[in-house]
Amino acid sequence: MKYLTALLFLISANTFAQTVKLEGTVQDNAKNPLEMANVMAVNQATKAMDAYAITNDKGKFVLNLKPNTTYTIKLSYLGMQNKEITITTQTQNITQNITMESGGIELDGVEIVREMPVSIKGDTIVYNADSFKSGTERKLEDVLKKLPGVEVNADGEVEVEGKKVSKLMVEGKDFFDGDTKLGVKNIPADAIDKVQVLRNYNENSILKGVENNQDNVAMNIKLKSGKKNFWFGDMTAAGGFQPETKFDRYNINPKLFYYSPKYSVNIITNFNNIGELPLTIQDYFKFTGGFRNMMSKGGSSFNVTSNDLGISLLRNNRAKEIETDFGATNFSYNPTKSWTLSGFAILSSSITDLETVSTTNFLDPTSTEVASTENRQEIAHQKSNLGLFKLSSTYKPNTNFQFDYDILAKFSKQDEDNALLRETIDESNTSTTEDILTVKKQDPVTINQNLSFYYTAAEKHVFAFETQHLYQDENPFYNANLASDPFTSPSNNILGYDSNQVRTDLNQERFVKTNKLDSKLDYYYMLTPKSNLNVTLGNTYSAQNFNSSMYQILDNGNVNNLDNTTNTNDVSYRFNDAFLGFHYKVLTGKFTFTPGVSFHTYALNNEQLGTSFKQNFTRILPDLTAIYQIKKAETLTYNFAFTNNFTDINRLAEGFVLNNYNSLSSGNRTLENAIQQSHSLRYFKYNMFNFENISAAASYNRTVDAIKTRAFFNNVNQVSSPFNSEFADETLSFFGSYGRSFFKYYKASLNVNVNWSKFNNIQIDRNTLQDVLVTNESFTQNYTLRASTNFKNLPNIELGYSYTVNDYPNDTFFTDRPTVKLDYFFLKSFSFVSEYEFYHYYNNDKSVENEYDFLSASLIYQKTKDSKWEYKISATNLLNTTTLNDDNFSQFSTRTSQFRVQPRYVMLSLKYNL
Repeated sequence: MKYLTALLFLISANTFAQTVKLEGTVQDNAKNPLEMANVMAVNQATKAMDAYAITNDKGKFVLNLKPNTTYTIKLSYLGMQNKEITITTQTQNITQNITMESGGIELDGVEIVREMPVSIKGDTIVYNADSFKSGTERKLEDVLKKLPGVEVNADGEVEVEGKKVSKLMVEGKDFFDGDTKLGVKNIPADAIDKVQVLRNYNENSILKGVENNQDNVAMNIKLKSGKKNFWFGDMTAAGGFQPETKFDRYNINPKLFYYSPKYSVNIITNFNNIGELPLTIQDYFKFTGGFRNMMSKGGSSFNVTSNDLGISLLRNNRAKEIETDFGATNFSYNPTKSWTLSGFAILSSSITDLETVSTTNFLDPTSTEVASTENRQEIAHQKSNLGLFKLSSTYKPNTNFQFDYDILAKFSKQDEDNALLRETIDESNTSTTEDILTVKKQDPVTINQNLSFYYTAAEKHVFAFETQHLYQDENPFYNANLASDPFTSPSNNILGYDSNQVRTDLNQERFVKTNKLDSKLDYYYMLTPKSNLNVTLGNTYSAQNFNSSMYQILDNGNVNNLDNTTNTNDVSYRFNDAFLGFHYKVLTGKFTFTPGVSFHTYALNNEQLGTSFKQNFTRILPDLTAIYQIKKAETLTYNFAFTNNFTDINRLAEGFVLNNYNSLSSGNRTLENAIQQSHSLRYFKYNMFNFENISAAASYNRTVDAIKTRAFFNNVNQVSSPFNSEFADETLSFFGSYGRSFFKYYKASLNVNVNWSKFNNIQIDRNTLQDVLVTNESFTQNYTLRASTNFKNLPNIELGYSYTVNDYPNDTFFTDRPTVKLDYFFLKSFSFVSEYEFYHYYNNDKSVENEYDFLSASLIYQKTKDSKWEYKISATNLLNTTTLNDDNFSQFSTRTSQFRVQPRYVMLSLKYNL
């Protein structure tokens, strides 16, 4: 592979050695440089565009041209007249400065935008997709990865200029309410004409001028003309096999899309048993359906937690076997010009088998030494049925009024059966082995509704009313069947179960209902064209009920109800936060300042055990945003805020809750809120001249009165409860990214992620039964370097290297991960793509060490770009790697895990393009 890389660079170096450089500056009549002007060289003989550039902040441009050739140099800039000049090259470099005249013509500007590979118009960057395609692209994801300044991670999240894309649209219509993963994994590459990046984005034009939108980025996909007003997409059917097995693998994946000015329809389906997951359980839980955190600037944080029982939320590379049925549809319809209806429905069903081998080291409270160890061999079988449904309505009769309504419903049914063999080693090095069986079941329901009005009463007066209601109904059931008595200390048999049984069979039912209503009214008064005052009147109300009961199944099948007050919960919790906020936004020179303060009145009441516990108090919470606009595409942003963090009902219920076969917890009804002080500094620079993008962010959080854990460990079994720590928790993180393009064929980037955390908990010493303050620190680092080529008629290669360090209190883990990707479009019909990843995983003394790698390859034949049929042979995990490694830190312990992964699959597929 290294010889191939060297050959590619030699070929490209030889190509550039035969070019003539045309450079200069673009300026206006007053000799002021024009930043981000479009410059394009059109070969008069071939009528092809041989080179293009976008000027930097000094108006400079550089074009690499062919010698002895006549070119038309076309220039465009918003607000200026388009200009053309003729240049005839020889063998010497040329320097020429160009002056543009004011008074641009919009239609000509549009024409230039269509021809330029990259162009800028205001806050919009436009990429001409065909200029970056080499022929191997099949999905939107493949195109985006080749665009300068754009990154796509393994979870389908898109970043542009170091900022996460929060909304994805096609032809200006939301694609599944802006979810980027479904878009990048399914939209066909051959349908894409333009990729528009919308910076400083606010989907509500009424609020665009009064709010800070510098970090908001959206992406709009423009389709080719032949894809509009027609159904397009593809239908794929594939079959395959594992080594030495029958032909029993399948993948059926039809996708249909229709876009017209009045309505759009998207249909995506996938049925497979090769481990492809169009929607993971992680995606399901984080899928907001476009709902915003509308109370984010209020100063309070009251998040409703999920009782998800810890059902393994693993990706497809962490599973031995996955079978998935997936279907999704998305629509948008305009009954009138001012009214838009949209929505989606997503259904997913999966059966997953997991095999995991892990070692958990529990730390001694008086040192960083290992006090006890748990070794586990687990086999889990999961069934998950997920459903998401969304309906939205937007009515905007004019530019001064908008009314929105949305309803999102989420349903799921999840079951997990787990069989594990556990070996425990205590501090005296005594080993005990037992088998454990667990069952987890849950079918939660969540319904979220949003109602919003936006109204501009006059030029200086803007009103915005938003209200959001959350209904959540959860009913997790947990069963643990053990050969031992897990919870017999610090006092004997704290649950009161019958210990004179061959096995201990514990069961718990939980029922948690939540109704939460957020409402706020914003008034914006335009003091001057560059300043405004924002007054916010808001309220958060939450009503929750928590009920739980526990029972034991005896050896003879009878039920032993563990119904004493310590094992049951019947809790009612009411939370209310009424606040009044003031924010002042002012632009002065290159600076934007938005200081603010909010005044809060809190009322909390939880009822349990026949009594009530109430808290009533007030708080003043300041915040500040300061933005320094150094240049058009260079900013420095500072954010500061005090936040009151509140727990929900789950940590207030004082009866025992069975979290796991080795973890029992009880709540604390007297918990108070934590106060978090946060600072963040973000730097961003983007240079369209060479597509250089630099982004860096540092943040520091200090939490006082944090809700922490007081835990007792009987060997490896934990009994815990929460408390307010008088010692502050701290986190410090840094992110840095540098990327740029070289000439127009090379792209390179470096990413750095560093995080330091300090946590304080209490652990009861098992010998003295005294509280011991446990302060643990973790330090994690990740460095990733990537370099890639983007040739039209040569093989393209992408090289990457990632180095990860996870430094925990008792050990440090390292991962080296070099990667190589090769793609080549050849003979006008064939596409070859191959990816290779190598992992070297080890700890400090290399007592834990593993090396493994993954190789995949595919060969595609499509006679011409317009051919309807496409044939493909592909193979995953060609080296037949069996396991991979992972590690984590949970403040009381460190864990290393080894997962069984899917074997090698060889697939033959046939695709028909509509």
